[in-house]
Amino acid sequence: MTMNRRFLLGAAGLALGAPALQAAQAAGTPAEIPAPAGKAPPPPPVTRILAEWIQGSTFDSLPENVRREGVRSLLNWVGVAIGGSHHETVDIAVSALQPFSGPPQASLLGRTERFDIMNAAFLNGVASHIFDFDDTHLKTIIHPAGPVASAILAYAEMKPVSGKAFLDALVVGIEVECRIGNMVYPNHYDAGWHITGTCGPFGAAAAAAKLMGLTVEQTVFALGLAASQPVGLRESFGSMNKSFNPGRAAANGLFAAILAAKGFTSSEQMIEVRRGWAQTISTKQDWSQITEGLGSRYESALNTYKPFACGIVMHPTIDAAIQIRDEDHVKPEDIRSVDLKVHPLVLELTGKTAPKTGLEGKFSIYHAAAVAFVEGAGGEKQFSDRAVNDPRVVALRQKIHPVVTPGIDAAQVDMTVTLNDGRTLHRHIVHAIGSVEKPMTDAQLEAKFKDLADGVLPAAQADHVLTLCRSLPDLKDAADIARAGVQGA
Repeated sequence: MTMNRRFLLGAAGLALGAPALQAAQAAGTPAEIPAPAGKAPPPPPVTRILAEWIQGSTFDSLPENVRREGVRSLLNWVGVAIGGSHHETVDIAVSALQPFSGPPQASLLGRTERFDIMNAAFLNGVASHIFDFDDTHLKTIIHPAGPVASAILAYAEMKPVSGKAFLDALVVGIEVECRIGNMVYPNHYDAGWHITGTCGPFGAAAAAAKLMGLTVEQTVFALGLAASQPVGLRESFGSMNKSFNPGRAAANGLFAAILAAKGFTSSEQMIEVRRGWAQTISTKQDWSQITEGLGSRYESALNTYKPFACGIVMHPTIDAAIQIRDEDHVKPEDIRSVDLKVHPLVLELTGKTAPKTGLEGKFSIYHAAAVAFVEGAGGEKQFSDRAVNDPRVVALRQKIHPVVTPGIDAAQVDMTVTLNDGRTLHRHIVHAIGSVEKPMTDAQLEAKFKDLADGVLPAAQADHVLTLCRSLPDLKDAADIARAGVQGA
């Protein structure tokens, strides 16, 4: 065995005590075949490693901080799904799919309609992402909860599960999704894939397989079927299509687990082999990102929540603009120019200079900076059609000058505001609010939830849903959250 292969097998084995790796070593499977000189060693059997970990995980095995972050992830997701439930995008999707829906098995958060679980998973996933206000795993820019929570909340309405079982499945799904994302990021993302849509089916399949009590073999097939259903291209950003991707990922993963539960097979090495998911969809495959620390180090503990309803790379700019506006008492009409030193990804992702719709505004650094100075906020109201076409915002957009600058990280901005009287004001944001280093507090998350639910649910009902989310580990039936979150409940 070569040193590299001994390291890969050893790291995964230590993390899991993994039967898959032990069996591979004993039986001389492909993981044990010496690599030809000058070629990379064959990958470890990560599909089976993940399947064994998924079915071996328990609520009691989750560290307390991971449980807490799982609850926060769910609370944030329910809030954004309720908040986005009456966006035009969701109205169109509901109208289009309603004639074809199966039995009314599951709720749509914030609405009155009920759909079959496949369509409910899709529609809740769309609603939760339409504001671009959902959670973000900053290492990969995956929005983890959308595909996973949308899938398993729909399933939980048809097959009741406890809050503890639901939380375990949610954490498992997010972990699988983010570790697979780590393995291929950034090359996969740079090629143009929407990583939430491509990795999301794995998370949804893993979580659903956990709740369904699938065997390890069935879970292997569920992951394989998920691998066959990547969805989403970055060209869709700024359109309704972007929110389609996490919704479709939720439905695809749930679809995979349901088929696998009935014996529908796939390759047993669908993630790792030469013509499998990772080596087809990305030029980078770092298998250790899947195996290292699996079961002891949790990516889900690194999940973050957005204070601003737009692309994450614009958050430092909004943070800086609001600080200058409020602390230095700057009015939009006082501003001569705003110079931004930014990372290349900022202009690549958010370089729209003249957005015409709220969805386009979510990908315009020019709009984000301007509206933050004009309105002192960056919520969903600041990324509406109304805000994008506000004459004050449009005028100020012309004065925003972002420049790609070496040494500036994607999570940073260096902002200099020149006023009409010649004075200059400066902010260098290293860690914006909502980052891992400056996370939103529980109180801030709850305020965000209530603001999103305002106008959709009565205040007392919103408070009840929020309480259920906070109490998830104590719930006898996790689907109480879905039933309480519909209009008229």
